[in-house]
Amino acid sequence: MKGKKFIKIMNYIMIIILIALWGSILLIHGTAGAVAWALAKLFIAPVGVVFVFVSLIVLIICFVKKKKITQTLISLFLSIVLAFPMLMLMNVLQIAYPASIDKVQPSITVRWPLKETTIVGWGGDTIEINTPHVIWASERWAYDMVMKPENTGSEILEDYGIYDKEVVAPISGTVVEAYDDEDDIMPNSVEFLSMEGNHIYIKIDATGTYLLLNHFKKGSILITAGDYVNEGDVIGRVGNSGSSSEPHLHIQHQRQDPTKTVYPIFAEGLPLYFKDIDGNAMPEKGSIITPIN
Repeated sequence: MKGKKFIKIMNYIMIIILIALWGSILLIHGTAGAVAWALAKLFIAPVGVVFVFVSLIVLIICFVKKKKITQTLISLFLSIVLAFPMLMLMNVLQIAYPASIDKVQPSITVRWPLKETTIVGWGGDTIEINTPHVIWASERWAYDMVMKPENTGSEILEDYGIYDKEVVAPISGTVVEAYDDEDDIMPNSVEFLSMEGNHIYIKIDATGTYLLLNHFKKGSILITAGDYVNEGDVIGRVGNSGSSSEPHLHIQHQRQDPTKTVYPIFAEGLPLYFKDIDGNAMPEKGSIITPIN
């Protein structure tokens, strides 16, 4: 009787968790959806794996003792659903965060942050063209930008075209954080101090949302927190700090103040478009972009 009661309680708990998680992701959206998506992969999925093993053990015991297995089968099913996001976390299955670009607001259209011809390493709305970004709510419409030569395999930072190139402010706003104390790391290094590396965060006047630019060269940032920047102002140079396989510039638009977000992946990413470029306003992976200035 105690075992049966335990399974029932476990089933109720899993049902509540599943309704809360997927209700937030698919129905509520916004910050709740972003947080739920991260929790589902990082915290809830491992719990689901534990529940799968517990359910299997109880199922074996029921078979041996010839007891009813209905509740245990339900438990096994629910725990598998709960553990499902583990496949996404391990990159066995890649699924974009379910947010519609036509419904998520506000979107912004900004200036291209580089002065020279650029290659979009990752960018766009789908898993095929923006794989490492769209799987997280916070980076749903983020971009990585490089220049030729790129992907050279060299351990010398200067062998990459984008390294040390000037970055300009894509939009006017107030700098909420500017940090450039981290050393540039060797390409493809697995040792880094932070995910973002040296970075600049700008609060946008018109929307009250935030533009994030990451992986600057150490000591290159020309502004500080509290400064007001105008679109087109030179703000720093591209480096290879933080979690970075090679020198590149990462840029994303999000709703929450990144200086006040508990975890970066809990933020809600927002659509980001570009003006005055010779291509689509939301350029995709592989696009070669020349800014029209």
